[in-house]
Amino acid sequence: MREPIESDLLRTFLVVVETTNFSAAAQRVGRTQSAISAAIKKLEDTIGETLFERGARGVVLTRQGVQLVPYARRVIDLLSEAAATIRSKPLGGPVRIGIPEEYSQTVLPAALAAFAVRHPAVEVTISCDYTVRNIAALERDELDLAVVFDWSDQMSGEVLCIDPTVWVTSIVHRLHDIDPLPIATYRDSSWCRDFALKSLHQLGRNYRVAFIADTSSGLKNAVTAGLAVTTLSRSNIPPGCRELTTEDGFPPIDSSKVVLRRNTFRSSEAVAELAEMVRDAFQPMAGPPMA
Repeated sequence: MREPIESDLLRTFLVVVETTNFSAAAQRVGRTQSAISAAIKKLEDTIGETLFERGARGVVLTRQGVQLVPYARRVIDLLSEAAATIRSKPLGGPVRIGIPEEYSQTVLPAALAAFAVRHPAVEVTISCDYTVRNIAALERDELDLAVVFDWSDQMSGEVLCIDPTVWVTSIVHRLHDIDPLPIATYRDSSWCRDFALKSLHQLGRNYRVAFIADTSSGLKNAVTAGLAVTTLSRSNIPPGCRELTTEDGFPPIDSSKVVLRRNTFRSSEAVAELAEMVRDAFQPMAGPPMA
């Protein structure tokens, strides 16, 4: 029976993977090159496989090394999360956050669930609603945080990412070639009038409203079923659908900023930590810092 893999060996392994060089890895972690080599040798002996091919310019992962990478990252991430949870000061009190429906099943669930596990005494209330309503609730002191869309570049708050709104069609159904264009829209939405429908007028496209919904889930159902084309955040395009691009005659409708706004009259440590976790959840979408 082989010995269990030590977490420190996995940490060293991941540093070598990132630097592709034992010397550079040693400099990053403040150890000697021979110590790094010895750690990798011990890890290879424990697993019973060669993880790196050594060369004059550095090291390259073997097939077994490539297989180990995601498992090593998962183990280290879990250890880091466990340490952060145990060390964190228990927080209490209520936190009220408003989020768009677009992110209620994609970006935010992991962050909100992790926060709940780390701070079980905090009473988190989530309002899944339109941007206009969440902003109004924030201003009425009914929310502590709100993740909202900024279409006009006039809103204060912390920009989490850019997530343009685009026209979307079913891959199977070529509804975008039909005249008049069948579209799915939100019910009583000023954004639809000011942006989506205006974009069709600017393109000179005839259209008819074929589907009306109150939620983005309804719009996604309409486009997936081939009932209409619709407008969705680029990150929210469902399987079986695709963005209609400039080549199709449909440029992006807007360059929506996803903004985190805070209640200026109320704050707490719990609110601040949840804001940080929301920021981290959007980090993969954020891209390079904006000028």
